[in-house]
Amino acid sequence: MRKNLLTVIGSTVLLLAHLEGQAATDLPPSVKVDVGPSEDVCSNFTDPEWRKEQVIDGVAIQESKLCNPDNPADIAAFVKGTNNISMETLMQTQLAADAVTMSDDVDGDGDPDKIIIKLEIVELNGRSPDVKSPITTFDIAPGIQPTFWVFAPKTRDMSTLSIYESIANPLLRVPSPVIRVEQDDTVWIVLENTHYLPHSIHLHGIDHPFMDKGGNGNDGVGQTSNMDTMPGQTKTYVIKPRQPGTMYYHCHVQPHTHIPMGLQGIFVVEENRPNNWPQTLNVGAGQVRHSSVAVSEKYAKEYDLHYQSADKELHEVVARSANDPRLIAKHMNMEYDSTEATDDYFMLNGRSFPYTIRESLIEMDKDKLVKLRVLNGHTESLALHIHGHKPTITHYDGVDNGAGSYIQRDVHGMEPAQRIDLELSGVDDGLHSFGQGIWMFHDHVEKSFTTNGVGEGGDISLAVYKEFLDDKGIPTLHGMSLAPYFTKNYWRAGYPVWQDYDAWRSLGLPDIKAEYQPSKVAVQPVAKAMLGSTPAPVESSAFSNLFFGLLMGLFSYTLVVKRQVLIDHARKLIKNQR
Repeated sequence: MRKNLLTVIGSTVLLLAHLEGQAATDLPPSVKVDVGPSEDVCSNFTDPEWRKEQVIDGVAIQESKLCNPDNPADIAAFVKGTNNISMETLMQTQLAADAVTMSDDVDGDGDPDKIIIKLEIVELNGRSPDVKSPITTFDIAPGIQPTFWVFAPKTRDMSTLSIYESIANPLLRVPSPVIRVEQDDTVWIVLENTHYLPHSIHLHGIDHPFMDKGGNGNDGVGQTSNMDTMPGQTKTYVIKPRQPGTMYYHCHVQPHTHIPMGLQGIFVVEENRPNNWPQTLNVGAGQVRHSSVAVSEKYAKEYDLHYQSADKELHEVVARSANDPRLIAKHMNMEYDSTEATDDYFMLNGRSFPYTIRESLIEMDKDKLVKLRVLNGHTESLALHIHGHKPTITHYDGVDNGAGSYIQRDVHGMEPAQRIDLELSGVDDGLHSFGQGIWMFHDHVEKSFTTNGVGEGGDISLAVYKEFLDDKGIPTLHGMSLAPYFTKNYWRAGYPVWQDYDAWRSLGLPDIKAEYQPSKVAVQPVAKAMLGSTPAPVESSAFSNLFFGLLMGLFSYTLVVKRQVLIDHARKLIKNQR
């Protein structure tokens, strides 16, 4: 009872002190924050012909409504091999003549069975001794340029668009390309280490022997299989996969840093079919514009979805800490502690929102099926949620569950390095689909739809029915404007997201520099007739309010500290009065 009494007395005194001490003022006006120049949602840079369904050198290429579709000539080269296309088609690419070569129809079923794939290692947003800003740039969102290391197809041309533009050429990008081969093909994967640090390739989940026929290690692990591939060296991995499925490949040198840096990709082994020419590389993942025979038998479209995350300290501080490879190795391997890392950037197919809507939309058709191959390349768990749909999981880590074990749900959980195959249906039955529209999809671990803590960004993208896309592949949205998201200021946390929701900017920022007239009193004016001879109220100064607040604080403090003395004194008074 005594403690409750003291609490009530102290709280009352502090409340009175607060009411007396605060100054009553009008709120300052809202300031208009200039969001800065906004990029076009989709520029006219891409040749509109690239979006069309077409045939190049006998390769049927599916229509793509995306703002930034892949170069159809690249797709033809990846399907037929750079050795089996015309010189005219090859010249429309930036691929080396031996980037992907195919030969020998060993089983006589109409497609090649010997495939050679050559991969280089490229640094994006790296440091140069010649300039302060990053070079071979790759923006994951407006103005956001973490450093990455990626596997890339062997090219013959400049790493940038031109000598005047530092933007990476389209073949050099995040994520590392999806590799597709056919079941029972003999495949040589040649790693040409063009980087300044050692690397390797581990074929995660892919059927491969521990040693090749030449007695060389084939598992990509320096401690057990083969020495790491040093700068300037080449290493060839030989496989003949017997089982189909969605697999994974990644560097196994210091994997706690090299995998997050971007040396990871999806690896698909397609079911063996006659006259089957898979698209050997899908650069940047996303839509597969030439699906395999087995996929085309059931699905209208196919998409590769590669989720990744990045820690600013690793990708922007450590990776750019020096021009000397020895110092970078020291900072990365001896000083950086990945157990204390916090991911700041979250990406789908190498981009964060809003750039995801240029490259990673899922285009839906009413009543049609879409196949999704999903890789969790994050360092943490992923919870994939597609609005308006409940997709069915058919495969875990490349293994078919069997029709009796297919699971349908609206959130699919995945651990790092796991893969799932999803069947996304456009059948409007309230279960598979809720109907046509523009449906968001994202990792439902909430921080994953932020970019450096700013939302909404991260790996958000959209599943869009064809009727809701314009001729550039941009959804005809019914909500807020996308313009602020395409500015650098937004991702620097310089723009109040709800500023322009209403005319008076009630949820903008207060302009603390603006001149405005503060209120004189905190109560409504009283008519003079009611005042009589009462003197006019005196306006309290800031100093008097502060002084009064201090006195009340000291009084409250004394009550608490001397409470026992006061209580004993009160008891004596009560006792004496009896």
